[in-house]
Amino acid sequence: MPSTFFGLTIATSGLNAYQVALNTTANNISNVQTEGYTRQVANRVASDSLRVYQKYGAVGTGVTTTSIKQVRNEYYDAKYWYNQSSVGLYETRLNYLQQIENYFIDDDTSKGFSTILNTMFNALDTLKNNASDVNVRQQFIGSAQNFATYFNSVSLGLTDIQESVNDEIKSTVMNINAIAEKIAILNKQINVIEIQGAYANELRDQRALLIDELSTIVPTEVSEVPVTDTNHPDEPTGATYYTVKIGGQLLVDTYDYNSLMCVSRENKVNQTDSDGLYDIKWEKTGNTFAAGASYMSGSLKALFDIRDGNNGENFSGAASVEDSMHVRIDSPSINAIVGITMPEEGTLHINGRDYNYVGFTYEEDADGNITSYTFELEDALSTEERAKVDGKSAAIGSAVDSMGVPYYMAQMNQFLRSFAVRFNDILKEGMDLKGNKTDYYAFFTGEDTVTGEEFVFDGLDENGNPVKGSMSDSYYKLTAANIRVSNICVKNPELLATTVDITGKGGVDAYDLVEDLAKLKSDVVLYRGGTADGFLKCMIADISIDTQESKIFSQNYANIASTIGSQRMSISGVDEDEEALDLIKFQNAYNLSSKMISVMAEVYDRLILETGV
Repeated sequence: MPSTFFGLTIATSGLNAYQVALNTTANNISNVQTEGYTRQVANRVASDSLRVYQKYGAVGTGVTTTSIKQVRNEYYDAKYWYNQSSVGLYETRLNYLQQIENYFIDDDTSKGFSTILNTMFNALDTLKNNASDVNVRQQFIGSAQNFATYFNSVSLGLTDIQESVNDEIKSTVMNINAIAEKIAILNKQINVIEIQGAYANELRDQRALLIDELSTIVPTEVSEVPVTDTNHPDEPTGATYYTVKIGGQLLVDTYDYNSLMCVSRENKVNQTDSDGLYDIKWEKTGNTFAAGASYMSGSLKALFDIRDGNNGENFSGAASVEDSMHVRIDSPSINAIVGITMPEEGTLHINGRDYNYVGFTYEEDADGNITSYTFELEDALSTEERAKVDGKSAAIGSAVDSMGVPYYMAQMNQFLRSFAVRFNDILKEGMDLKGNKTDYYAFFTGEDTVTGEEFVFDGLDENGNPVKGSMSDSYYKLTAANIRVSNICVKNPELLATTVDITGKGGVDAYDLVEDLAKLKSDVVLYRGGTADGFLKCMIADISIDTQESKIFSQNYANIASTIGSQRMSISGVDEDEEALDLIKFQNAYNLSSKMISVMAEVYDRLILETGV
């Protein structure tokens, strides 16, 4: 038979239970604006019944609070994390594409390619009427220098973007490592608390918030499995195995984590790349973490796309061994000198291995198409290596299907080389005002950024006499970063050719070459099936399509994130109205328990004071 005062015990359990419920509600309300906080609930069950030796057999003993746990839905968490990697990818890509787009703007506020090109050809048109006037010649040469300077500045700007992205890759890797370390520490703290029977709700919130951040950087998968006691598998230990994978590879394994590191490339991948671009490797194994792979997403992939994106137009071909130090690449994907993108010294990828080269030459057919390249290797091939290389596919860099900095640099280089070849070839047919042939220099040439020397093997000797040389590889070396007008013309405008023969009709005022040059603007196919004045349209079309695509996908995935986030928060978020209702509900329950104690006190009063013998 239960105690006479058993009713007080039952009512007291109600007071305790609803005091806990009110405290939990107060905690939810106080954290209504706390980022990452998950709504908590006090879980209650009826207390174990008490066996009494009466006909009714057992009596209830009140209520017991079993736990205070956060309310989360793993399904919505997983969907949210999966979507966040796409949000991070397109938001980051859009940000940098808009920066690239700014360099090709040509309007009233910013003089771009079309304005500068028109100015140069207008100056060329003026030259027709005053071919022998040194000042008019100087005006044209100045406009040509502005044309070259424009490309120099765009190249510098794109290089700055590439270097900025490279720095952000390093800081992002450091952030991933910091997140991994924090998650591993939290895993240990959570297990220590929960093994003792409590629930580490606040620590779990911190961990989930870190996963939210990580999922925007790289594709993230999370798994939490209870740790079982081998001797008593049905009894939970309270601890869990918690693992985090990024890009399908293990980052956190409960209390341990794997760190990533940035390693500077030994060689450039593209001719115009900045020095010291980073590859990402796992610190323990040294294996590459392919953050830019096609199956990846997240802001880290976007950074690699912008930094390394070549629209899938990297160098490739079929390798054959000529001797231990030379490998020939036949059927090359780049078969014109104006389109060459690989660096003078770099790395060939053949049959899964890397081979450094220190230089290359090429062979052309009668139409000027490159039929093969021969690369001089840094180290001699062994007999075994020669067998593995011969007949295999070779490549330099990777086919990154994105229009990043290398793509736009390559397009500018291709246009400039095509333009410079035609422009220079026309002028090399003429004579200067002194009656000398002008085939001893190139009007548009390049400058070595280290030595300051021009990329030509001809010019004037120490006595000022013309010296003709070879220009066979100068156009490969010419890029948007180093194009300039030859010092020969800048210092002496009289050496600019305007006619094939100043002794013929028209004399020094003849301008037949000027008319040929004028056709390069809109009458001669130079670039991607179009003319010189169509270059900007091609660039704008490329960047606009890519930017618009990123903008659309960014908005779409942001909308999806908002929808999933709303569904997620409907379960785990703190709703002010719901908490207000809970506050009233638990208050009433607490008051009823208090009333029960008051009633029981009157009953016991009557029992003790008025029924005593």
